[in-house]
Amino acid sequence: MEALFSFDFSTLFTLENMFAIIFGTLFGLLVGALPGLGATIGIALLLPVTYTMDPLPSVILLISVYMASEYGGSISAIVLGVPGTAAAVATTLDGSPMAKQGFPGKALAYSLTASTIGGFAGGIVLMTLTIPLSKLTIRFSDPEFVLLGILGLVCVASLSSKDIPKSILSVLFGLLFSLIGQDSLVGFPRFTFGSLTLLSGISYVPLIVGMFAFSEVYLMLGGDLNKRYVTDKKNLKTKITWKEFKNVWKNILRGSIIGSLTGILPGLGGGPASWFAYTEARRTAKNPENFGKGEPNGIAAAEAANNATVGGAMIPLLTLGIPGSPSTAVILGALMIQGIQPGPMVFLRSPDLINGIFWGLIFSVFAMYFIGKYTTSLWARMLTIPNYALIPIVLIAAYIGAYSKDLNIVDVWIAIIAGVIAYLMRKLNYSLPAFILAFILGPLIETGMRRSLMLSSGSLSIFIERGYSLTILIIIILMLGSQIYTKGIKNIIDNPQKINKGV
Repeated sequence: MEALFSFDFSTLFTLENMFAIIFGTLFGLLVGALPGLGATIGIALLLPVTYTMDPLPSVILLISVYMASEYGGSISAIVLGVPGTAAAVATTLDGSPMAKQGFPGKALAYSLTASTIGGFAGGIVLMTLTIPLSKLTIRFSDPEFVLLGILGLVCVASLSSKDIPKSILSVLFGLLFSLIGQDSLVGFPRFTFGSLTLLSGISYVPLIVGMFAFSEVYLMLGGDLNKRYVTDKKNLKTKITWKEFKNVWKNILRGSIIGSLTGILPGLGGGPASWFAYTEARRTAKNPENFGKGEPNGIAAAEAANNATVGGAMIPLLTLGIPGSPSTAVILGALMIQGIQPGPMVFLRSPDLINGIFWGLIFSVFAMYFIGKYTTSLWARMLTIPNYALIPIVLIAAYIGAYSKDLNIVDVWIAIIAGVIAYLMRKLNYSLPAFILAFILGPLIETGMRRSLMLSSGSLSIFIERGYSLTILIIIILMLGSQIYTKGIKNIIDNPQKINKGV
C-alpha cells in the first residue's frame, strides 16, 4: 500500500499519458453508445495503435476505452431504448421509460453519477484487494462456476413480477438458443440445420441488436410516427439534485460492491453484474412494482455495477494472467505485445507500471465523468426529433452494429429475425432480460456442468463437496425460498379473499 502513494506521479502526468486518457475516454463513449459495438470491439480497434506506444500509455488508453464504453452503453439504452453494450441491457428497463416520460437528461445523470462512483469503487478494490481476492477466486473450479450461472438465472427469473412462469420459459428459451452451434467439448453440430454459418453459434451482437433495436423499430412503426419523446430541451440537462442522489446512494454502493466482486470472477463481467445489482435493488425496494417504469434505483444499481467490474476484472488479469472479461483479454494481448507477462512476478519486475495502471484507471474515471457530463446531452438531443425521423437513425445504427461484428450479412438477417421474436415476446409479456442472460450464461453452465460430471463419474455430489460450491448452493436455495414466499405464500396471506373466492 505504501508503494501506491510513493508512486512518482510525474511519470503519469505526461502528455502521452494524458492524451491516452482523454482520447480513450472519447472513443469509449462513442463505441459504447453505438449499438452492437461496446468495450471489447472498441479496445480491439485501438489495439494496433498501441504497437508503437510505451507500455503504460498503451494500457491506460485501453483501460480508458473500457471504462468509458461501459457508461457509454447506457446512452443509447436510455435515449433510444437500445443498449449499446451487453452491460447496459438492465439499464434499458428503467432508463428508457424515464426518457420517454420526458426526462432523458435526468436518466443519463443517474447513469453518469452511478458509473463514476462504481468505477472509482472498482479502482479502490483493484488497489487494495488485488492479491487476497485473486487467491480466493483461483480456487473456484467448474462446480462453482456452474452454480454461479444458475444463481444468475434465478436472479433474472424474478425480474418478471407479473408472470413468473413466462419468465422461466424465457430462461429456457434463451438456454435453448445458446446450444446452437458446435458442441464445445466434442465439436458435434447442434441445431445448425446444415448451415456452416451457424456452426460457431449465434453471435451475441446481432442477437442483442435485433432483440432490442429492431423490436423497438417494429413497435414504433405500430404507433404514432409523429410522436416525440422529449419536447422541452430543459429536460436534457444532465444533472441530479442532492436529494435525488440521497434516494439512490444505497443502491449505488450496493451495485459497486456487487460489480467489483463479480468482475473478479473470470467469464462473468458487466452484463451479469448489472443484472445481479438490478435484481438486488428490486428485491430490497419498498415499491418493487415501480421497477421497469422509470425507477432511478434501477438505473443507478445497474450502472454502478457494470463500471465497477472494470477494476474487478483487472485483478485476475494482473495477478494471475487470467482475463476477467473479454475486454481484459484484449488488454492482455496489448501487454504481451509490450513483452510484459501478467502474473505474480510482474509486481516485482515492473512495480511502477502496475502502480501507474492503478492510478491511470482512477484518472480515467474522472475523465469519464467530466467529458461525459459535457458531451452526453448531445446524444440526448436525438429524442427531440419525431419517430418518423428517429426510426431511420435506429435502423442504420442497428444495421451497422449487426454487420460490423464479423462483416457478415447473415448476422443482419439474424438480427432481423431476432427482432421479430423479441417483438412477439414483448407483445405476449415474456421476459427479454431473462432470455438474454440465459443466452449469455448457457455455455458457461453447460461446459462447467459436463466437466464437473466427467470428473465425478456422473455424481452430483461434486456440487456439495467443497465449501465454496455449498455456500453458493445455499444462497440459491435461500433466493428460491424468498421468491416462493414473496410470490406465493405472502400473496395468499395478504389476499385471503382471493382464496375464498376460488373455493
